[in-house]
Amino acid sequence: MKTGAADGTTASEGNIALKSVSVILCVLAVCAAPLAPSRAQRASTAETCLAANGDITLGAPLPKVAALVKANKPVKIVAIGSSSTVGLWMNDPAKTYQGRMKSELERLIPGIQLDIISAGRNGDTIPGNVARFEQDVFAHQPDLVIWQLGGNDFTWGKTETALSDSIADAVRQLRATGADVVMMDQQYTPVILSTHYAKMQGAIADVARGDNVALFPRFDMLHKAVMSGVSIFALSAFDGLHMSGDAYDCVGRALARAIVAAVR
Repeated sequence: MKTGAADGTTASEGNIALKSVSVILCVLAVCAAPLAPSRAQRASTAETCLAANGDITLGAPLPKVAALVKANKPVKIVAIGSSSTVGLWMNDPAKTYQGRMKSELERLIPGIQLDIISAGRNGDTIPGNVARFEQDVFAHQPDLVIWQLGGNDFTWGKTETALSDSIADAVRQLRATGADVVMMDQQYTPVILSTHYAKMQGAIADVARGDNVALFPRFDMLHKAVMSGVSIFALSAFDGLHMSGDAYDCVGRALARAIVAAVR
């Protein structure tokens, strides 16, 4: 004979109900995890990305920055580009790639004096960047210019050679001020992968090789992180185009380490 609960529910029915609730709670927990990862999970993604890129280099020296660091003099950096330079979706400037780069440089070179000026503009293109050089770069008389480019130019009808020529001319303008230059290529995200990204990547790489320009290979770096087991969605914002907080973190710190390697 079955023993009933006060509300008329049998013991078996009660057990089934409890198990059903447990299953539902477990499902909810699993579903919610990707939407709201813990702090430890977020840190793990950035750290895994960094670990996969321990050998990253800029491929060219930064003589002016090296001389200033050696003499313990201030270093002024201007970062120009589009939404990745703005730090889109990051509410705290400290969490942009420049913010993470600054904190890492200060950790790696104790006592370094940094003045970092962010000159990003959402949706900007290579011609748009160049048009702003006078006001947003040259006027600050920087020692180092970090130029993040290419993310919004994938619909151009230009050939890779024409793109290379445009980029090379812009780099010459930046170098004419006496500043060191680091180019940063495209992000490795689903939307970028759906474009003709290879043409832009090739044009940027051609200039880096041909003119001995320092290049921070963001695309390859994030790709390597994915190949090491990091989900591409963990490195991408909800829109599939921009970087996630973990990607900004990884990019900023990896760039700082590459700069330190170049100046030492």
